[in-house]
Amino acid sequence: MELIKKNIHMNKLRCKSTLQLTLDDDFNVPDVKPDIDQIITEQGEIKINDIKSMNGKLIVKGVLGFNVLYLSAGDQRPIHNISGEIPFDEVINMDITCADDDPTVKWDLEDLSTGLINSRKLSVKSIIRLFVGVEDLYDEETAVMVEGPEDVQSINKKIEITNVAINKKDTFRIKDEITMPSNKGNVSSLLFKDIGLSNVEVRLLDDKFSIKGELPIFILYTSDAEENPMEYYETDIVFSGTVDCNGCTEDMIEDISFGIISKSLEIKPDSDGEDRVLDLEVILELGIKVYEVEEPEILCDVYCPTKEITPVIREATYENLVIKNNSKYRIADRIMVPENQPKILQICHAKGDIKIDDIVPEDTELHVEGVIEVNILYISEDDSRPMNSLKGIIPFSQVVELKGMKPGSNYEIKPYIDQLSVMMLDSEEIEVKTSINLNAIVFDMITESIITDIEVADLDMEKLQAMPGIIGYIVKNNDTLWKIAKKYYTTMDSIMDINELSDDRISEGDKLIIMKKVDTIL
Repeated sequence: MELIKKNIHMNKLRCKSTLQLTLDDDFNVPDVKPDIDQIITEQGEIKINDIKSMNGKLIVKGVLGFNVLYLSAGDQRPIHNISGEIPFDEVINMDITCADDDPTVKWDLEDLSTGLINSRKLSVKSIIRLFVGVEDLYDEETAVMVEGPEDVQSINKKIEITNVAINKKDTFRIKDEITMPSNKGNVSSLLFKDIGLSNVEVRLLDDKFSIKGELPIFILYTSDAEENPMEYYETDIVFSGTVDCNGCTEDMIEDISFGIISKSLEIKPDSDGEDRVLDLEVILELGIKVYEVEEPEILCDVYCPTKEITPVIREATYENLVIKNNSKYRIADRIMVPENQPKILQICHAKGDIKIDDIVPEDTELHVEGVIEVNILYISEDDSRPMNSLKGIIPFSQVVELKGMKPGSNYEIKPYIDQLSVMMLDSEEIEVKTSINLNAIVFDMITESIITDIEVADLDMEKLQAMPGIIGYIVKNNDTLWKIAKKYYTTMDSIMDINELSDDRISEGDKLIIMKKVDTIL
């Protein structure tokens, strides 16, 4: 006899770890830059350069790149910037079983602040949190049928599982050119730039998927125009394309995450030789997971009237997708300008980051609490401080409905800001409206008893000969035709034929005639 088995591709998080690190350094103002009178705003991003696993430890090397926009009161052009990097080399303790595996490292810049030490020196401080996970793609081998003599009896049952069809990383490159409008001056140098990612949509196709979205772009730059030496420009770059994904089909379920890992904006001349074109290149990192929901029939039990068959059973855990839900919420609030800051004349740019503080499961809901950190760059009414920034925190509390979620379900929330708009109500108050996406995916871990092998032995003939050849049987509660046939060394078909049953349905109290099938071989 031979068991026919099938592999089910599963994915599980084998180990994970987090590390919070603080970076702190001082920087001198380059000789070519004027003195700092006041810091306007700052921005930063993390770049991971190298990841190495060794003896249960993970060595992560990278840099914090920062750009500081500042005011120089005594200079003809009052707004300037300083850029720099703070390298880091950190060791994260991992489980020894994950030492040689390929980890996934994500980062979150929890805080970035700059301070003025003196007019020629500033301090940069940041708090970074690194998230490390090691996933294991493995095969769960399950018996689905048995091949052997004609009298071997087997029964199957149908289960629902989520098969990991694809689990990989990829990149998507976006290249474009931005030509400055005719009412804007030539670009001498970039002081401040912000490149975001919004409204990303994905659609699975056969052996590929389509992707489209927007890159909101803001630049603050020096111009060669004497009457307006500093200008800003804001636009949206729409992108689309396809990514090869062998094995996926339209009816599968995608769970694809996106993040910008590289971005550059370079000044170049137009056809007239004037610096009015910006060469844009952005590289997106794609975390690609594609699931396929299957309902295979697995072997539930097996016996033979002429042999003693003992199934070898173990408990196997399967991952089952419960729901994938994209929930969108609109949030509005107001931010006031502090008394010690200049009043607003015109808003230049606004950027928002979403931070989740807590997720509490309750029945079929997830209660999500967090904040939206908003940073607004504006032109002020004070000529001595022509530009300033305003930071605000907007708290939110949302309920995500997830039908089918149970206690103990595994869930993940991926937050995104789709839209952010700010509007001046007056010189001291700003109304902020934002649309956030809370993309949730929920899995149940299902434990099933599966047959991994069978042990075959000869029957105990003395025991069988002691049993009557024909039995009158009254069906008891919880009896099935399968259980009865197995107990009395016969088959379901034999019982149905003798008792003239059209199907295998029986009820408590039914009377059956059972003929021991093994008698025909003795």
